[in-house]
Amino acid sequence: MNTQEVMQAESQYILQTYGRAPVVFTQGKGLKLVDAEGNEYLDFTSGIAVTALGHSDEEWATAVATQAHQLTHISNLYHSEPQVRLAQKLAENSFADKVYFCNSGAEANEAAIKFARKFSLTQRDDQRSGGGAEKSNGHPTKIVAFSGGFHGRTVGALSVTYKEQYRAPFAPLMPDVVFATFNDLESARAVIGEQTCAVIVEPVQGEGGVNPATPDFLKGLRQLCDQVGALLIFDEVQCGLGRTGKLWAYQNYSVKPDIMTLAKPLAGGLPMGATLMTQQVADALKPGDHGSTFAAGPLVCAAANVVFDRVNQPAFLEKVRFHGSYLQHRLQMVESDKVTAVRGLGLLVGVELTVPAAPIIAAARERGLILIGAGENVLRFAPALVVDKVEIDTAVDILAQCLE
Repeated sequence: MNTQEVMQAESQYILQTYGRAPVVFTQGKGLKLVDAEGNEYLDFTSGIAVTALGHSDEEWATAVATQAHQLTHISNLYHSEPQVRLAQKLAENSFADKVYFCNSGAEANEAAIKFARKFSLTQRDDQRSGGGAEKSNGHPTKIVAFSGGFHGRTVGALSVTYKEQYRAPFAPLMPDVVFATFNDLESARAVIGEQTCAVIVEPVQGEGGVNPATPDFLKGLRQLCDQVGALLIFDEVQCGLGRTGKLWAYQNYSVKPDIMTLAKPLAGGLPMGATLMTQQVADALKPGDHGSTFAAGPLVCAAANVVFDRVNQPAFLEKVRFHGSYLQHRLQMVESDKVTAVRGLGLLVGVELTVPAAPIIAAARERGLILIGAGENVLRFAPALVVDKVEIDTAVDILAQCLE
């Protein structure tokens, strides 16, 4: 099928929930993508921060192929070694004691919401009594989220996602959700109280415009949660696992959450999510409280073990920090009155514009550069973590041409 045939069949048979670009990719290697006509592109999206090791990484592909010939799926009614090895790595290299596996970022956040509600039901009264605080009527159920936050499109995750155009068509959503202003601690203080079950926040917002949290904001949220006995949930679905130059984004802030959600880069292109938690949270859960048929099967865990082992190397993370700083520097040097700000952490960088981002993204694609937006007027740069200086120079030069 050529490009036009694929696009026509797509419009006929696939539910139109995406505004797809008029291109059909057929192969990729590293940061290079090739379309059906043989045109080459430099991919600075990595599938929305997913293909951390680039396209068709040899070690990753070998691990997937080898595991596919051994065992692909058994369900979570049985044990498997690749899953246990991955869980051990995640726990031993983070704040967490326990890991729950799922298939996506939205599912990871759904699990986090459920776990926080269950924790509140089973633990909060005892916790408050022990601390001498006055008990409230019933267990706390309110969840605080923030302006600009994006946590997924399933009903629970959508309920804590800020953008009204995502939420409105599906109302009424999950109750007991209240929004505060991102990076405004006083706004958060005004809504976090005795009825707050959990606070969910992205240390670096992706969809919301590539906005890093300030250190004081996250530290303040930790203190507010501790004061009222609420759980602090960090959504690191996009900014976690090396993207910011640290293994976890929260390590840039010296603030530990009670629950952390992961997904996008975890299996390097295969669907996988995870919800990490402290033992205190885990103690509130029991068999049957949650589950997933497909989560963390041997095949996807074989892929994830390769990704984690590669990313969790000091030299690898040092390169991410170096190239992230270099990318921001090069972008800041672009001379255009259409650029108002460059911000981000590591290799998650946003360029705020005075004009809509969509036409710039289309112009870049015509010149062989793949970008995505982060809101109406922000360009999002999220290349594979193995990007090099030459690729960064090429990408920024193309952007500069598009902004002329």
